[in-house]
Amino acid sequence: MAKLPLIVGLGGINAAGRSSGFHSYKLMIADVLSEDTMQSTWQDLARRMGLSDDGAITEDIITAIKAGTCVRRIDSFDPDNLLYQYKANLNSADDQITFTLRKSKLPNHIPSNWQVDIQGAKAVITVNGDFDALVEGRVAFPVSSGGNIPAGFDPSKLYNSRFHPRGLSLTIYGASDALNSLGFEWDEVLRHIKPDEVSVYAGSGLAQIDDNSLGGMIAAHLTGGRVSSKMMALSLAQMPADFINGYVINSIGATGTNMGACATFLYNLRQGMHDIQHGKAKVVIVGNAEAPVVPEIMEGFRVMGALAEDEQLKALDGCDRVDNRRACRPFSSNAGFTMAESAQFVVLMDDELALELGANIYGSVADVFVNADANKKSISAPGVGNYVTVAKAAALAKAILGEEGVKQTFVQAHGTGTPQNRVTESHILNEVAKTFGIESWPVAAIKSYVGHSMSAAAGDQLVASLGVWQYGWLPAINTIDHIADDVHCSNLNILTEHTFAGDCGQAYKAVILNAKGFGGNNASGLVLSPQQTVAMLTAKYGSDAIAAYQVRNQAVKAVTIRNDTNACQGQETIRYQFGEAVMDEHSVTITPDAIKLSAFEHAITLSSVNPYADYN
Repeated sequence: MAKLPLIVGLGGINAAGRSSGFHSYKLMIADVLSEDTMQSTWQDLARRMGLSDDGAITEDIITAIKAGTCVRRIDSFDPDNLLYQYKANLNSADDQITFTLRKSKLPNHIPSNWQVDIQGAKAVITVNGDFDALVEGRVAFPVSSGGNIPAGFDPSKLYNSRFHPRGLSLTIYGASDALNSLGFEWDEVLRHIKPDEVSVYAGSGLAQIDDNSLGGMIAAHLTGGRVSSKMMALSLAQMPADFINGYVINSIGATGTNMGACATFLYNLRQGMHDIQHGKAKVVIVGNAEAPVVPEIMEGFRVMGALAEDEQLKALDGCDRVDNRRACRPFSSNAGFTMAESAQFVVLMDDELALELGANIYGSVADVFVNADANKKSISAPGVGNYVTVAKAAALAKAILGEEGVKQTFVQAHGTGTPQNRVTESHILNEVAKTFGIESWPVAAIKSYVGHSMSAAAGDQLVASLGVWQYGWLPAINTIDHIADDVHCSNLNILTEHTFAGDCGQAYKAVILNAKGFGGNNASGLVLSPQQTVAMLTAKYGSDAIAAYQVRNQAVKAVTIRNDTNACQGQETIRYQFGEAVMDEHSVTITPDAIKLSAFEHAITLSSVNPYADYN
């Protein structure tokens, strides 16, 4: 019987705030939560954003928090003052141009129409005739909306970042946050497993692309910059997994990233789920980190017609000012998606180990379905594969929960806010709802709050969904005032108001996370509620085992709450262990039966069984 992969930890950061403690989720539904419930979230964001040193919260601070979180005007660059270089052919009335350079800056090949007069450390150049040059200019970028992490918060300042790309700083922060949410130290986990019973699947769909990585490396020779020895290595898409292994958890287990454009988080979740189901690992860290709110990347998506431009948003509103807060409008009159940054990580655990450790149970991963689009006219257009993934997820929900139970599910839609997505995804969800007898399927779309973080997007959706089973509310699509006429919704309840889901979300037993990626990368995951998960564990292990687990969990839960309280007060642990406990060839002992590594308590068993004995 396959193991049930339990979600025992979560962490990260997006435009709505920190993931552990469900603070990003709480900000989305702040309007319906009590002042007491919101107090810790306001404190966390106030300290993170540099708005309060002593934790005191005033109405002015709450107003500033709201202004500096969620989708808003971009603050990672100035959209009104973007550097742009124009090609120019210069000439003068007398066909001569004279200028001065440092001698060290002279080109290796002096053009034939240059006359060079060396004067000490300087060179006076006279150009006879035309001179091709790049002229610095400043332009207004057509897109000014984005989902930056909370204003004023820079995770690279929390540890010795050594010029890390922003995506990797987000990785270190997000993975640390996830581990802090466990309620026990990572060393305690290692005491219960072998060193190779850990997997890490994490990456970035767009790789690392800022000035400290791929962007700076490619531009250096054209902008007068310098390529450093780190840029190439730190640019690679799987580098978030490498950083977690090498600097966060000291892991020698399975690793990598399974990329699928905007569905990448679910691709990695599927890989981690399989490792636990088939006994390849007992603990898996799954996640993605993306930092694409940079003008070069956004320009690439803009010219495809994918981003919501300012002039389009003004036209939708009949206004001469852009409403950045409402840039992303899933299933309504809209213009395109809104680029965002995020890092989201979850810790999966073998159910038996989780019960033994008394781990927190936030939910479980029933399955993740991945299907391509087959032949298509445009590689970026949606296709048929997503019908398959959503239908498979709904069918599994029915198989696990029963004919009535499948109606007690909700959907976290991909919900990008593009005209094409509102039609195609709504048709998929509506047809599946009809097929399974669901009359009013609740559909949330949290990109309206946090934007589209590309590979991390489904991680944003998962964290928000797990929050429903803590605080009992389905987040509304808060940026829309109507459903577009071309949206298919006869069997859907596209949420325009926060919807109560019962105490701890008990009205819903599962969520379907949906992701549609460029190139035909479709994925839909079925995640079970913590209540449903515990009910299934009780059926498997018995009431006595669950009662004993719940006793052990009390201490774990207390530590989790303490860690969250400390983080809200600006005292969180960032796990970055550069150069610590490094092993070399002297750290390895090999026998025919096992490999022993000096840094680990348990040895790695070497197989002596032929798995293909039937073929002999």
